[in-house]
Amino acid sequence: MNDSYNPERPMVLHIDLNSCFATVEQQARPMLRGRPVAVVNRRTENTMIVTASYEAKRLGVTLGMRVRDAKRLAPDLVALESDPPKYRFVYHKLMDIMKRYSAHITMKSIDEGVIDFHFATDAMKSRDLVEIGYELKKALKDEIGVWMRCNVGIGPNRFLAKTAAGLHKPDGLDVIDYTNLRQTFATLKLTDLTGIAGRNEARLNRVGIYTPLEFLDADVETLQKIVFKSVNGVYWHQRLRGWEVDDVSHDVKTVGREYVLESFDLSRTEILQRLHHLCESVGHRMRSQNKAARGVLVGVRSRSQGHWHARRMCPLPFFSNQAIYAQAAMLFAQAPDDVVKISITCYELESGISNQLSLFGDQLAREQHVTDAIDEINKRFGDRTVHSANTLGTGFYVKQKVPFGSTRFL
Repeated sequence: MNDSYNPERPMVLHIDLNSCFATVEQQARPMLRGRPVAVVNRRTENTMIVTASYEAKRLGVTLGMRVRDAKRLAPDLVALESDPPKYRFVYHKLMDIMKRYSAHITMKSIDEGVIDFHFATDAMKSRDLVEIGYELKKALKDEIGVWMRCNVGIGPNRFLAKTAAGLHKPDGLDVIDYTNLRQTFATLKLTDLTGIAGRNEARLNRVGIYTPLEFLDADVETLQKIVFKSVNGVYWHQRLRGWEVDDVSHDVKTVGREYVLESFDLSRTEILQRLHHLCESVGHRMRSQNKAARGVLVGVRSRSQGHWHARRMCPLPFFSNQAIYAQAAMLFAQAPDDVVKISITCYELESGISNQLSLFGDQLAREQHVTDAIDEINKRFGDRTVHSANTLGTGFYVKQKVPFGSTRFL
């Protein structure tokens, strides 16, 4: 454990694309540049905003706000339906640019990435990271488009690099190290620190910690035994001082999707078709991680009974779309009427495909070969080139959502 600040030269660079999806739309459609733009998952007045351009943010439009409410603040707001293939293209371009500097890169989300120069070549390590940061900004404009902007933060660990990237949005570049750590923290609020929201802020406030500097000065025993009551207190003590504790990867535990029905007077057959569509999406995502599941959970929200769910654990692992849907349909039969939202989650995931018979008694090899063939066709010719006839036409309503917290399925 280190009580001192990390004195090493900052070697971690964090890149954050500014208002990513809205900026990509403005890049693709020049007439939208300089105008307030919001990206949504469905073009209705009641849908929530996924992201907003800086022009919209300056007028008070925020993430999660309904389009109807946002237009009261920004009457000229342009609401666009999300276009995931476009954002995936930018994501892969950004990743290609980052890989030129180090093989050790991590995409934290579709619009954020980290380059760890500890693992770069000696020639690359010898370069000034500020210079590299400006190179990245230029490459983004040259290779994607002139409207693309990003924040760059440089620090001795991932946490401080990310904090630096948020200091001067949009299009900023900042460095935090042991020489300016206290000076930088003096300008911030607790909630400006990634990981400190309402609940953790309240925990800190209860022991008299109200600012990042007070947080930085807190001893490890107070953080571990009183504030966080776990090893997380030790992690925070080290993280704030510039020591790396966040270079970890987590295995996927569950795969799921949800959908708010486009109409509240659909028949149960029509709802089942949309649930089937979700099952196909979840199955594809699960297999892309080489996972099979043991459990299925179906959830609904109804107008009369609120939230309802049912789950089933199966004796053998399963992975095909048909197997997932068979379980989901069985569970949905118990669901209440007047449904407004449906969800499907596969859990108790196992790596690889079992050498046992499938859940439904078919030979696993045959099931796997058919499923692999369908996945390969869809990968080569586009999502849902081959799918169940039962879900024909559902793609008009159940669109692919924009991913945020994970890049596993990109």
